[in-house]
Amino acid sequence: MNNSIAAVILTKNEEKHIVRCLESLKGVCDDIVVVDSFSEDRTEELATVHGARVIKHPWKNYATQFNYGVYECGITADWIWRIDADEFLEGDLGKAVKEAIGKCGEDVNGIYVRKRIDFMGRPLLHGGWYPSYHLKVFRRGHGDCENRWMDEHIRLFDGRAITVEVGNQVDANLNDLTWWTEKHNGYATREMADMLMMEYGMDAAGQEVVPKFFGTEEQRKRWLKVKYIKAPLFVRPFVNFMLRYVLKGGFLDGKEGFVWHILQGFWYRMLVDAKIFELKKKCGWDEAKIKEYISDRYLTTRTRG
Repeated sequence: MNNSIAAVILTKNEEKHIVRCLESLKGVCDDIVVVDSFSEDRTEELATVHGARVIKHPWKNYATQFNYGVYECGITADWIWRIDADEFLEGDLGKAVKEAIGKCGEDVNGIYVRKRIDFMGRPLLHGGWYPSYHLKVFRRGHGDCENRWMDEHIRLFDGRAITVEVGNQVDANLNDLTWWTEKHNGYATREMADMLMMEYGMDAAGQEVVPKFFGTEEQRKRWLKVKYIKAPLFVRPFVNFMLRYVLKGGFLDGKEGFVWHILQGFWYRMLVDAKIFELKKKCGWDEAKIKEYISDRYLTTRTRG
């Protein structure tokens, strides 16, 4: 094997971000596949000019779109790198990953990289947001994206993963707060569905990340989410905010950090709970009706692309 790397990037009107992302992948990825959901701006043009293969495919959810890129877009590279259009590689991360791939044994099928979130132009370095390690690079044929509506992680079918401690994969969206809140309103609906599926045992648990406190970062996050789901509605957003902003030092990230924790850690979580409450009340708190609603609107469309 030549240890080649292909990047899979999902886009929908990403002309603000796509060039920055692609520039950071130069000299790192041998193939770049942009799976585009019929953008109406210059995303396709810019991606093509900067060397990416653009393939149009209708959107269902993140998992099906990403797995379409993995399985249906002619990738022949040995490794696949998951990166979003509003992310980019920083600080020799690409070089470090290529070196790790060149040295790792055949039992290594995944690589964790360090992720950093920048919000309103400021890196969020506290509140439990950094350092955060995510499985972003995996050997082709040995992993894909678990099929969930929210919090989708890469899952390995076999082998083990290693961690690269150099550089960051930076999530730095350049859109304004109006865009952010509108997007997170949509996220909240998907999160509602995802949490109800977990609550009522409707998720495909056998095909997803296994919750473990003493496991990988994804497994620990999934374990915490299971515990979060069992906490009382409308109380858990307060607990989440206090934990991250106060106990984990989120207040150290200044005014931008305050806005982030109010919106992401409290408002968004409260909105999810309100949507769960609304649905349960609409169904008369009848578990069978809630399950039927979720099944009709979400499970029937959650097939792999």
